Amino acid sequence: MPLQNRVDPYGRLHAVAARGSLMGNRGILHDPEKRVVANWRLRRWIACVLAFRGRRREVFAPRRYSELFFLDEATSLAAGHRPCAECRRERYVEFRRAWAAGRGIAAGEPLPGADAMDRFLHEERVRRGGEKGTYEERLSALPEGVLVEYRDRPHLKWGGRLLPWSFEGYGRPADAPEDEHARARVVVLTPRSIVGAIRAGFVPQVHESASSPPRPRG
Repeated sequence: MPLQNRVDPYGRLHAVAARGSLMGNRGILHDPEKRVVANWRLRRWIACVLAFRGRRREVFAPRRYSELFFLDEATSLAAGHRPCAECRRERYVEFRRAWAAGRGIAAGEPLPGADAMDRFLHEERVRRGGEKGTYEERLSALPEGVLVEYRDRPHLKWGGRLLPWSFEGYGRPADAPEDEHARARVVVLTPRSIVGAIRAGFVPQVHESASSPPRPRG
């Protein structure tokens, strides 16, 4: 039986057989029987590579952090995870700069550290009571690479299209006229400050099933 460690764009954990392309960490979420007993333990929600410096781990080992898995980087960002500063150092630096720019921090000013970003992100991604933090926005105002709820299910905005999300990959584009997409107001699953980072130039890595690249800005 698969463990409950596959993450959807809402940040929820599921037991499915589909593999992921990134691994995540929110602390020790499982008990000795490998059952998930908490949704998070730490503010530091990160997304890591699957293999790093030959390190090997037993998944859901006792008293070790719970390994979580994401379809792709766009999914990890929607769930509220940022790139790991160790195993994904270059990506972390890129994200940090874009996140600061999206927050209006001018070039030359001190960049926020991991702790500052994590505190801010935690306020955005988790509401009081533990529910997913979301907000509404006009779809046409959102950058490519953001995940939204459209027609009651998560979709990726990518290549000028809305692609339905699943644990296995993205499906055929939503069958709606382009003007309907432009007018639509949607629930945004990607935290607002990460949307700002994407708008500032951080392009999320997406599963190969998304195929078409995002349209250039400008």
